[in-house]
Amino acid sequence: MVPPSKRAAKPSDQSRRQDAPRSINLALQGGGSHGAFTWGVLDRLLEDGRVTFDGICGTSAGAMNAVLVAHGLMHGGSEGARASLANFWGRVGQMGAMLNPGAALLAGNPIANSGSDPILATQQWAIESFTRTFSPYQFNPLNVNPLRDLLAGCVDFDALHHCDHVKLFLCATNVRSGKVRIFDNAAMSVDAVMASACLPHLFHAVEIDGEHYWDGGYMGNPVLYPLFYQTATRDVVVVMVNQMWRDEVPTTSAGIEDRLNEISFNSSLMREMRAVEFVSRQLTEGWLKPEYAKRMRHILVHLIRADAFMGTLSAASKISTDTHFLASLRDLGRASAEQWLNAHHADLGRRSTVDLRREFLD
Repeated sequence: MVPPSKRAAKPSDQSRRQDAPRSINLALQGGGSHGAFTWGVLDRLLEDGRVTFDGICGTSAGAMNAVLVAHGLMHGGSEGARASLANFWGRVGQMGAMLNPGAALLAGNPIANSGSDPILATQQWAIESFTRTFSPYQFNPLNVNPLRDLLAGCVDFDALHHCDHVKLFLCATNVRSGKVRIFDNAAMSVDAVMASACLPHLFHAVEIDGEHYWDGGYMGNPVLYPLFYQTATRDVVVVMVNQMWRDEVPTTSAGIEDRLNEISFNSSLMREMRAVEFVSRQLTEGWLKPEYAKRMRHILVHLIRADAFMGTLSAASKISTDTHFLASLRDLGRASAEQWLNAHHADLGRRSTVDLRREFLD
């Protein structure tokens, strides 16, 4: 018989709980090719294995990343999700090089040009000038969108209807009512993702069930409330690709337009964060009667971002599909997720790691 002092110690219930992966909800912003930063964040979280995803809400590029993760989880777990993301973003770079070989040769990697690139800026100016005169119903009457075909080839949308690995909530804007529409797993389709990413100056409004939709960023970038009501997880990790704060006031026409877009696409997130802070304050300061307090949840909020670097990128870089640029953003996302895991993984389930009042109210 092995003496008691020599027996292998059984892990305590507390240590087992600490070793078990912790469930989080994800909120993924849109931002064109800057969504490759989110790719990197997701890749590192999936590789680390210390967190699992309960729900994912996403808009535009964030919606694409969300369905890619869900598809991969269904067809190979965490490694399948990483492969799904890498396959899609790799093909985005290949498609961009085929559709616009001149830019691939001349523009190069925006990161190598201090975050901006004159070729991309000229392209953006040309696109904006053109779309002020002609609508997509005029210059693209057949509504050709190569990205739609690419996404349809990367994701089994029918299978997502029965996905029990993660709950999906994709945001789009109803053109006629101006209200937000949330597409969940049961309503998932390639059209739902395209609706969430539909910029009205470039693409036809996406029709689903007799209603027409534009980019979800106008009403939620992304929306958070489905995560509060339809998941059991309190921790919400927001992956931000849009700048909240700028040190300088823009003085050029392009700079003013870029900042207006940032403010408008962040406005809905700021409103929801204010609501979260208000409810949290009511609960922590005992403003509510017990019978009302028990009906509310204390949401714990976390942010993964890279403001110092992302703030150097011009808005024009959101249309860049340079493979080196996308890979650089992926690497930045991985590093940002690594830093967040090291600093805050132990805080999951215990406290928020962002001061909501300072970030979104004051």
